Amino acid sequence: MKTLYSLLLAACLLLGPGGPLRAQDRGGAPLPPPPGAPTQAARIELDLDPSTSEAHVQALPADSSVVLLLGRPGRPGGRETLFAFQQYDRDLRLRTERPVDVPDEFNFVRLCAEPRIVYALFGSTRVPGRFLVAAYDAQGGQALTQVFETKTAREVVDLKAMDGHLFATVTLNDGQHLTALLLDVATGRLQFLASVYEQLPTQLSFVADAAVGRAEYVLTQTNGRKSRLQLKQLTDRGQLVSSEYVQAQSDRSLITAQLSPPQDTSTRLLTGTYSLRDPGYAQGLFATDLSAAAVGQSSLRFYDFRRLKHFFDYLNPAHLARLERRNERIDANAAEPQRWRYRLLLHELLPQADGGYVLVAEVYAPHYRSSAYAGSRYYGSGYGGYGRSLPGYAGLPLDLPLGMNSAYGNPRDADGYQTSHVVVCGFDRAGALLWDNTYVLNDVHRRDLEETVRLQSLPDGRLALAYLREDQLHYKLVDRDATGPNDLAVPLFTPPAGSPDKVLDSEPDELLPWFGTRFVASGYQRVRRPGAPDRDVFFLNAVAF
Repeated sequence: MKTLYSLLLAACLLLGPGGPLRAQDRGGAPLPPPPGAPTQAARIELDLDPSTSEAHVQALPADSSVVLLLGRPGRPGGRETLFAFQQYDRDLRLRTERPVDVPDEFNFVRLCAEPRIVYALFGSTRVPGRFLVAAYDAQGGQALTQVFETKTAREVVDLKAMDGHLFATVTLNDGQHLTALLLDVATGRLQFLASVYEQLPTQLSFVADAAVGRAEYVLTQTNGRKSRLQLKQLTDRGQLVSSEYVQAQSDRSLITAQLSPPQDTSTRLLTGTYSLRDPGYAQGLFATDLSAAAVGQSSLRFYDFRRLKHFFDYLNPAHLARLERRNERIDANAAEPQRWRYRLLLHELLPQADGGYVLVAEVYAPHYRSSAYAGSRYYGSGYGGYGRSLPGYAGLPLDLPLGMNSAYGNPRDADGYQTSHVVVCGFDRAGALLWDNTYVLNDVHRRDLEETVRLQSLPDGRLALAYLREDQLHYKLVDRDATGPNDLAVPLFTPPAGSPDKVLDSEPDELLPWFGTRFVASGYQRVRRPGAPDRDVFFLNAVAF
C-alpha cells in the first residue's frame, strides 16, 4: 500500500535540471524530497512519431556518452526507413551524427556494445538467416555495415561483443536446437561454434572479456527429471578451451546460473538457482567457487528461499503469517521442506569493492488474460493464484507457452510475464551468502521475458535499483539487508519552473546503467502545451543518484 507521503510525491514532485524541485503544500511550506531522490541533470526531446520512427539506445560508460540508433521515414508515403547513429555527450548534447545504409529488407533486432563500439543487428524479412550488422566507432565517428548469410539461423536470442567479433546465440530452422555464431564484423567471416549446440528448451548465460581473450557459456542440460550445468570456455576466436559439468549429488537439480566476469582470474564464482525434483521451478539459490585455488575445497552451497531474510517481503501480512505457521509445523515434524514454485530471471553478477559479488534475480511468472470473466481482466497472476493458495507453489501449471489455453476448462491466454519482486544477494568470493534483500515491484507486466530492473553501485556501498513505469522512475536504495521503502518514485518529465507543459501519455522504453551513479532513461511521450498542438517526442533523460 502506498503511503500518503509517496502519493503526495507522485502527484507533486517535479524535477528540474539542478535537482528535485520541492512541491509546495497548502501552507506554502516545501515538501521534502524522498530519501536519496535522484536528480535529472539533462534532458533532450526529439520530434518523433512513434508510429513512423524507431529509436534504440546504447549507453557507453567508458567515455560517458550515449549512442542512439535512429530510424526515420524516408520520402513521404514510402516504406523506406533511414537509419543514423547519433552520439550524445554526458550532458546529452549532440556530438556526432552518422548515417548508415540499411536496405529496406532488414528490420532491427538488437544492440550491443564494446567499450567504444556499438553494434546494431538487423534481420532480413525476405531471406531467412540473412543478417546485417552496422558498427559505429564512438571514438572516430565512423560507421560500416556487413551482411552475413547464415542460411540455417532462425532467431537471435542473445548478442555479445568482444574484440571486433559478435557472439550471437541463435535458434536453428529446425526449431529444436540452439547454437552460437561468431561474426567477424571487419572481414565478414562467419563461423558456427560447434561446441555450443543444444536441444531446446535450454537456458544459457554468457560472459566475455577482451582483456583476457576468453568467453564462457553456462548451459542447462536436463532429461526432464533432473538438470545439470555445463560450462564451456572459448577463446575470443571461438575455439573450445575446456568443458566441465557442475551437478548436485543429491536430489537437487541445477536450473540456471551466472558466472563471475572472466577478468577476475583469482576466482570463478558460479551462482544460480536449484530445484527439488521438478527442474522447472526454483527452490532456492546455490553458489560455488570453481577456481583452481578452490579445487578440493569448494562445494555447492544451497540456500532455500525460506532461509533468506527478505525473500517473502512481497507477501501481505496474512499470507506471510500462514507461510510461517506452515514452516513451523514442517520443522516440528521433521517433514520434507515446502516445495516452492518460482521462476527467476538472473542478471549478470556485479563485482563489489570488497571482492565479492551481487546477484540480482527477478521473480516472474506468466501473466494470463481470461475472456471468461467480463468483470475481471485477468484470471490469476500466475503465482499459484492469489487468494486461493500461498503464492509461490501449488495452483495451476505455469509452463504453458504464450498463447496456449489451459486444459482446466477456463480459457487462459498468456499475454506476457509479470514480475512480483527482485531478490538481491551479496556473496563473498567463495560463494558464502553474506546478506539478502528484496525490491517489491508495482504491477510490472511485459510481453517479453527481459530484465525489468537496472542497478548501479553508489559510492557509499549501497545499490540503486530502478525501473520505468508509465511516466515515472521507480527506485529503491538497497543497503545490504536493511529494510527500506519499496514505493519511491519521481516523474520522468522535467519542464522548466512555471512551464505549462503537461505529459498526456508516456511509453517508457528503456532504462540503462550509464556511468558513475547515472542512468539514462528513454521513451516516447505526448506533451501538451496550452494554445499549441500536442507534440510527440522521443526523450533521453540523464538520471543521477
